[in-house]
Amino acid sequence: MISQERYGLVEEDNLAELIVDGDELVVRLRAVERIEAVHGEVRVPLRSVRTVEVLDDAVGAVHGFRVGTGIPGSVAIGTFSSRDAKVFAVVHHDTPRGVRVNLEGAQFDEMIVGCDDPEAVAAALRPPG
Repeated sequence: MISQERYGLVEEDNLAELIVDGDELVVRLRAVERIEAVHGEVRVPLRSVRTVEVLDDAVGAVHGFRVGTGIPGSVAIGTFSSRDAKVFAVVHHDTPRGVRVNLEGAQFDEMIVGCDDPEAVAAALRPPG
């Protein structure tokens, strides 16, 4: 069991963190992001993680009806719903690359999060086997 393992989304202290907290994967939002997302931190069971993939254009991977903040090609923060999926996204213009965490049995089908080193984040989060 991993406790409070942090995977840096960005190097600045004023942006989101991706954390493994016990048996949960947590997207911890800063105050401004909670306002932009119209949402608090997101917690999903680690057992819900099915796949993790690296995205070269994280903001471009976010589609659907938005509750939160979105600027096409630049920023996607909040809940995005389409016919196919419900996605929670935190992607800033200064972190265009990121990870897509595919989930099963959680409140979201996917989480898309911008980060500085998506390969390291993906490797750390991939389920065993």
